[in-house]
Amino acid sequence: MVSHLPTFVVRHARAVLVVTVVVAAATASGISRLAFTANYRVFFTPDDPQLRAFDELQGEYTPSDNCLFCIAPHDGHVFTRDTLNAVSELTEAAWELPHATRVDSLTNYQHTYARGDDLVVEDLIPDPATLSGAELTRRRKIALGEPLLVHRLLDPKASVTGVNVMVDLPPDDAGAVAETVAAARALRQRIQARHPEIDLHLTGVAVMNQAFPEASAHDMRTLMPLMGVVTFLILTWLVRSITGAIGAMLVIVLALATAMGLAGWLGIQITPGSNIAPILICTLGIADSVHLLNTILHHRAADESRRRAVAEAVRINLQPIFLTSLTTAVGFLCMNFSDVPPFRDLGNIVAIGVVAAWFYSTFSLPAFLTRLPPHGRRRTTEGRAMRRLADLVLGHRRALLLTAGPVVLVLAALTPLNELDDQFVQYFGHSMEFRRETDFVVNHLTGIYQLEYSLHAPPGDSVTDPAYLKQVDAFARWWRGQPRVLHVASLGDVMRRLNRNMHGEDPAYDRLPARRDLAAQYLLLYEISLPPDLDLTPLVTDDKSASHMVVTFENLTSRQVRAAAAAGRRWLQAHVPDLRALGASSTLMFAHITLRNIHSMLLGTGLALVVISAILLIALRSWRIGLVSLLPNIAPAAMGFGLWGLFVGRIGMALAVVASMTLGIVVDDTIHFLSRYLRGRRERGLSPEAAIRDAFATVGNAMAVTTIILVAGFGILALSDFRVTADMGLLSATVIALALAADYLVLPPLLLALEGGRGREMGG
Repeated sequence: MVSHLPTFVVRHARAVLVVTVVVAAATASGISRLAFTANYRVFFTPDDPQLRAFDELQGEYTPSDNCLFCIAPHDGHVFTRDTLNAVSELTEAAWELPHATRVDSLTNYQHTYARGDDLVVEDLIPDPATLSGAELTRRRKIALGEPLLVHRLLDPKASVTGVNVMVDLPPDDAGAVAETVAAARALRQRIQARHPEIDLHLTGVAVMNQAFPEASAHDMRTLMPLMGVVTFLILTWLVRSITGAIGAMLVIVLALATAMGLAGWLGIQITPGSNIAPILICTLGIADSVHLLNTILHHRAADESRRRAVAEAVRINLQPIFLTSLTTAVGFLCMNFSDVPPFRDLGNIVAIGVVAAWFYSTFSLPAFLTRLPPHGRRRTTEGRAMRRLADLVLGHRRALLLTAGPVVLVLAALTPLNELDDQFVQYFGHSMEFRRETDFVVNHLTGIYQLEYSLHAPPGDSVTDPAYLKQVDAFARWWRGQPRVLHVASLGDVMRRLNRNMHGEDPAYDRLPARRDLAAQYLLLYEISLPPDLDLTPLVTDDKSASHMVVTFENLTSRQVRAAAAAGRRWLQAHVPDLRALGASSTLMFAHITLRNIHSMLLGTGLALVVISAILLIALRSWRIGLVSLLPNIAPAAMGFGLWGLFVGRIGMALAVVASMTLGIVVDDTIHFLSRYLRGRRERGLSPEAAIRDAFATVGNAMAVTTIILVAGFGILALSDFRVTADMGLLSATVIALALAADYLVLPPLLLALEGGRGREMGG
């Protein structure tokens, strides 16, 4: 039946076109079911240990998702009436932001002092317009002496300040993030217009959440059209057939519609990380069409009729394009080993698209070209170039073999130069507002990398136990002595201040209460004096069984975050083993997912290698040829990671999937070259040298065209403002380019070494 397929497609071209378009339309109907989610939690599985720890901590205290406004007065002085009026106005208005649960700033900071036996709790800056210069100076001194303010809402020079808005974002409401951030940006613009003497910067976890879909939308608006234009121009230029290029683009459109439609029917969400699937499908879906077009034009050059040329192209390419599609799909399906759900979705969507591209290349494209044959001829210079390349490779076979091994080994040896590390803020390029605003805040006010602890008192005790308070205070002092720590917020700071307040501001009492009853009394007085919307929930649990500690760092890499968390665990185990602590944060979640994803993808890449190797051994019907084909398929990834180690030196969350992903891609050219080589040996009885020349002449140009398109496509991804996408694109383009070099320069000498240069029959 398969042998009659080419004739069937050619004879019934119109019916085939109609059926395939109907199939595409039916599957594409699922596109309306696609949903986009932007929450950073999509990067983690529900059973992720860091996510579970973070959720448990969030359930005990005020959720830590936030919008942080940074006010930078032009004169560099926060404690002026104009600037403080802006802070006060922003603080009041921020309560109206969607999903806002708490607003903290200089003006509503709860300053405490004693009046007789009473504890007074009031706003630090109740009405800036009424404060004299001397009073502003006094309040400035108070603020700079508050450990809970400096490096959190005020820099040590009092030149910038912050207004922090805590938000409780429903995880199942995809529009909540966009709504909140849009309102925050509108508020920033409004306050900025009313107070031109300040600059307002906006960052925070909620803003980072919104940066993901914004980066995705920007890529779709810019990279997707660019990819389509570049692909069409390259294809038209290299194939020299506008009709053929249109047919190939038709395949891409149908494959893309099918892949995204089936993703909708399967309930796959589009997320940051999987949003580049359309671009990858456009890039990969062209390869099968290029080989068909190349073969058709080759036969048309021999004055064959269009029907015969199309039928012969389908016959010759049927097996190789099936194998290349299968191996490419296997490579992407092995991304399901990733610990990052968006990368699993990416692999599944692209695998569907690759299979769809094979289907439409096998049926729609031949039918289309039968009705509208490609006009054009292969350029004679291309044939001459391939013949010269074949002569060069055959003439220097020994030198190439002797050189290839050391080059591969040297470049592969550079791979350990890569650090398994990244910084999640650097996922976004400097052209993105979130990155620029965050960099300003980190450089001038506070850090955004944090570790949070829920410090539990012994069973039956409470946070007012003096022994517990000493342990918490010791842990906080240890953290403050660690490098790159900007700020530590703990219950101990509040209890020290309250103890001093209740002893007439005597500096000698700037210490923890020594008695449980005093500590409990101070905390109760403080709690009942607080406004309802500024209660103790960010600091202690409702039952007073645990307290919250937040450690804020300067910029840290993922490796440094993991090291800091491990150091904290070691200190607790060594000094206060009874203090049950739960360390968690979104920072820690991202720090661990990078490492776990790399480890999990080692298994995925290994499986992809085994499966693809087995496919090659079976399909080529020669275990020796199959084994020989492995080297030019494994070496490019090893060399690519080596070069990455030399010039970049850091492998992050996304790059862990590149080896598995590219393994299925780079094998495509090898399959086409070997298929043509074996056809020459088995069907035409050619010698190894003649079969290699024939392979270069018939598929060498198509290999170059597909590689150029693939490198261009992945290279375009490198233009993304989302560094996860950009790094994946750049490294993939490098590996694919190296793979073509290996297929041109290393595979033929290996075949000759295996065959011994004799024109004998092929065997297993």
